Amino acid sequence: MPEFLTRLGQQLAERWLTLLALPGALYLAVAQAAHVLGHAHPFDLARLTRRLTAWAGAPPVHSFGGQVVLLAGVLAASAAVGIAARTLGAGIERVVLAADWDSWPEPLRRLAGRRVAARRRRWDTARHVLDGHRRAAARAAALRRPHDAEALHEARRRLERIAPERPARPTWVGDRVRATGTRVRRDHRIDLAVLWPHLWLTLPDTDRAELSAARGELAASTALAAWSLLYAPLAVVWWPAAGVSLLLLLTARHRTRAAAENYARLVEATVRLRTVELLGLLGVDHSGPLSDDVGDVLNDLLDSRLPVLETGPEGAP
Repeated sequence: MPEFLTRLGQQLAERWLTLLALPGALYLAVAQAAHVLGHAHPFDLARLTRRLTAWAGAPPVHSFGGQVVLLAGVLAASAAVGIAARTLGAGIERVVLAADWDSWPEPLRRLAGRRVAARRRRWDTARHVLDGHRRAAARAAALRRPHDAEALHEARRRLERIAPERPARPTWVGDRVRATGTRVRRDHRIDLAVLWPHLWLTLPDTDRAELSAARGELAASTALAAWSLLYAPLAVVWWPAAGVSLLLLLTARHRTRAAAENYARLVEATVRLRTVELLGLLGVDHSGPLSDDVGDVLNDLLDSRLPVLETGPEGAP
């Protein structure tokens, strides 16, 4: 037990240092540099060095008590900034996934609805173009004539850049995550919301680790977007902070899309590969690939029945 607690404390300290203290300390350092340099001397390292040297020569810094107070203050402030970034990142993740956009307050709900409608129009147009290329390719194959395969692939990529399935959310990331449930429902009639908790409990540790890491990468990418928002106000006193904020925002956008793609693929692959094992645990004989109606069996076994409606003595509710 002492060894376990020691190891647990070390892991918690490492995570705290990595996720909160170090990014927060870097933010405090940049904020202090912005305060010292300002717009007039944005890259004057000599000015910054002189100011830091003056602060380091202050008498309270040379005493043990002053150093302890200074270190504790820096660590506390760094952790506070890190917690603020993680909290803001959770909010950004909710907005990016947009699973509940239809319950957002006005005017956000109206704006999101307009964006969904616009994305649907673009997707429908791209789908018609793709279908035209597919028909042309089928005719060419039937007549044994050459066809432009690259045009067909480009039409498919253009469609998926809008959304992998017909848009139902205002963001690409939200539609990409949602597409997993749409596909397994269409292919196998599986309700992912019903299946997933039961499937998760039966997964090997390696599969859980892969999925947890992919989900953590998605959260980390939205936290990076939160840091970009925190750096933006520093541009009021130090204009290079605007470039830092923009760079972080672009990086966060790229990482968020890549993380959503990876996570959605892993979830879909897990459902297709591990559902047969879950059927065996439930006592259902199934061999071979998943059938088209396997979801009906799973939903009947795993989903809860509707609540019983209590009636009065005369049969009225």
